[in-house]
Amino acid sequence: MSMDLLRKMNSALGATTGLELRRVRKRPASAATSTVQKKPKKRDVAFRPPENPAVDRLLDRPIFVISPVRSGSTLLRLLLNGHSQLHAPHELHIRRLEVHFRTKLSQRAMDACGLQRGDIEHLLWDRVLHRELVRADKDFIVEKTPSNAFVWKRIAACWPDARFICLLRHPASIAKSWHEADPEKRTAEQAAEDALRYMNAVQRAREGLPSSHTVRYEDLTADPAGELQRICDHLDLEFEPRMLEYGGAEGGLTKGLGDWKDKIRSGSVQPGRTLPGADEIPELLHDISRTWGYLDEKAGDRTATGDREGAAAT
Repeated sequence: MSMDLLRKMNSALGATTGLELRRVRKRPASAATSTVQKKPKKRDVAFRPPENPAVDRLLDRPIFVISPVRSGSTLLRLLLNGHSQLHAPHELHIRRLEVHFRTKLSQRAMDACGLQRGDIEHLLWDRVLHRELVRADKDFIVEKTPSNAFVWKRIAACWPDARFICLLRHPASIAKSWHEADPEKRTAEQAAEDALRYMNAVQRAREGLPSSHTVRYEDLTADPAGELQRICDHLDLEFEPRMLEYGGAEGGLTKGLGDWKDKIRSGSVQPGRTLPGADEIPELLHDISRTWGYLDEKAGDRTATGDREGAAAT
């Protein structure tokens, strides 16, 4: 638009409306992009045990299942939920609940209360889990979100009286199941790489939590009563046969919050997959398969119980 035309239009507008048109100059591309704020990098949050657990924690001896993705954790939590004293809800992803100080003054106020950001997040986590437990009217909560494996140290610090169950499964079966869960999202190779991150985190937890109890998916599906009896012994609970029939999927079977496939909806324990042969295990998964007792390259076979005397046995 020329300046002469703009003046004429403003003259006409000003006489009747008092409005004025202005010419907007285009900013250079570099100037436009320079105002876009980059997403801040996620910072590690300092964490520590509660100063006074009796005051700062509502939960009593919470139970955490530390497991990789696609390892049977939904089956285990449904079986545990069948116990009269245990409430095992869908995955709650509490580690993603964060607290931020909006102002320096709010941070100073919390400092004066002796609370750091991590302390406040732990109060929030504890309150959310306790609310869920009270709603269920049971005694102990079981939380099984697989990504908890990456923050097991923080969970152990948050709840000094927490109890841990580490769930294992054949690494090649985990990778295959993870790929099949969403084949358009990840290739078989990508699934193996991603699942391995979880497996390595679980192994670190097993090594760092000497009092944890290890369960294998293959053993759970082959002898559910025996494995549940051992879990109950570890938790100082009486085994209840009612745990074996968890019914027709009591809700929460939603993608992103646990397994949601037809097999888990059957309402009872189904046989597991046939274990892969040594030649079917991707090379990427050889080390973790060997550590967990699923691969004995000298013998050329694999076993679901070979870890009884393996590293970090619990």
